[in-house]
Amino acid sequence: MPPAEHFAAPPGWEWWILGYFFFGGLSGGSYAIGTLLRLVGTAADQRAARIAFIASFLALLPCPIFLIADLGQPLRFINMLFDASNGGLAFKPWSPMSLGSWALLGFGLFSFVSFLGAVAESGWHAADPIARILRGTVGAVWNVIGTGLGFFVCGYTGVLLAGSNQPVWSDGWPLGGVFLASSLTGAAALLLLLANSRRDIDAGTTVRLALADRNFALLEIALIVVFVVTVALAGTIGKMAGVWLLLWLVVIVGLAAPFAISRLASARRWAPVTASLLALLSVLALRALVIFSAQS
Repeated sequence: MPPAEHFAAPPGWEWWILGYFFFGGLSGGSYAIGTLLRLVGTAADQRAARIAFIASFLALLPCPIFLIADLGQPLRFINMLFDASNGGLAFKPWSPMSLGSWALLGFGLFSFVSFLGAVAESGWHAADPIARILRGTVGAVWNVIGTGLGFFVCGYTGVLLAGSNQPVWSDGWPLGGVFLASSLTGAAALLLLLANSRRDIDAGTTVRLALADRNFALLEIALIVVFVVTVALAGTIGKMAGVWLLLWLVVIVGLAAPFAISRLASARRWAPVTASLLALLSVLALRALVIFSAQS
């Protein structure tokens, strides 16, 4: 099969975009796991749910900074939200960049309010009114909507790449799903890392987070396989070989680590943080591999 034809010049994305993809994914994934723990978890899981909402907001904070740094000036980011010619909103539903900017803004609102509710439950009483509002049905609806926006932030970056005319990106249509699954894997690893650093997290919660981490990793592995097959069929898999094999190795080791910890007696002697750190490196390496190999 002849390789697919591509006509657009590479966008020249650098480390700022990698940081945005990485932290945005962790933020959206953490919010989703926090919602899951809040809605169907046990009473003991609620401490971890609070940590998830706090981690979600803190991970989101650098994202606008990364975007502005990549664009070169703050006004360009503002122009993605507002039309300078008439002062109205610059919402363009046909544009992935416009949708992504508005989703980031909307998710930021939901993440910030949930963050306030979480810190109020943790003892910061100034935010108690927010915590009271988020109890019961209102809180559940808020969390579900926020999770939907978080999923969009996690996955739209992959959809944005797949909708381009760049080799590798446009050849791998499952990229949106790959980034979403990878975000959930990374978020579960981050929450495990935080849970293992605290003594007030229930052991059962840690076990359930570890199980979720492995299940998300299985989903990510399956989608990565589909992605690689589609790129290979397009004839552009060579762009992800060579020096990029080192990043592939990091991805594979990070995805295998949680299973090694749970299956091998020798691996259980590793500090629990090892698997979480390797999983987070895997999430970062996957995004670096996809972003930079296509532009090489």
